[in-house]
Amino acid sequence: MRRIIFATKNKGKILEINEIMKDLNIEVVSMEEAGINIDVVEDGTTFEENAIIKVKEIMKITDDIVMADDSGLEIDFLNKAPGVYSARFEGENTPYDIKNKKILDMLSGVPDEKRTARFVCVIAAGFPDGEIITTKGTVEGRIGYEIKGENGFGYDPIFYVPEYDMTTAQMPRDLKNKISHRGKALEQMKRELKKRLGELE
Repeated sequence: MRRIIFATKNKGKILEINEIMKDLNIEVVSMEEAGINIDVVEDGTTFEENAIIKVKEIMKITDDIVMADDSGLEIDFLNKAPGVYSARFEGENTPYDIKNKKILDMLSGVPDEKRTARFVCVIAAGFPDGEIITTKGTVEGRIGYEIKGENGFGYDPIFYVPEYDMTTAQMPRDLKNKISHRGKALEQMKRELKKRLGELE
């Protein structure tokens, strides 16, 4: 079984990724599980740049395949903010229930048609030969009016998807994986990995 190191400390994310990758003969592990303890400064101005920065840093210390993502919430009314600063919005260590309340406050009185938003996820994968590829997924929705749902994490409880009439935090995990930005980017990455793992065996 081939190991892939994913640049995250988020156990929920690792669970989600392994779920999607389960029919490939790979095991996705976190940096922590791989014994890698570095802090990467994400100073890119796009999701792509940040994902690649993380992959390159970790590739320096391992021969495993390395994957990283950068994702965030773009709210059209806020000129696509918080965007690449989604994790750092209102301070990196601020709990998401506070961040979510802040966004709801910022959109107070804003009508439905101006609450359009999307989750964006870019995944980068670095291979032992030095090649780096990226895939991108998005999911369109809008910002709800209140915090709803117990599943998911981050901004999920305020991200409302009209066609399912629920937030991504109210969705069962298999549905969220199917429609989510990370799910879409991972499915594309899975296809790329299938091609390359065949060549790498």
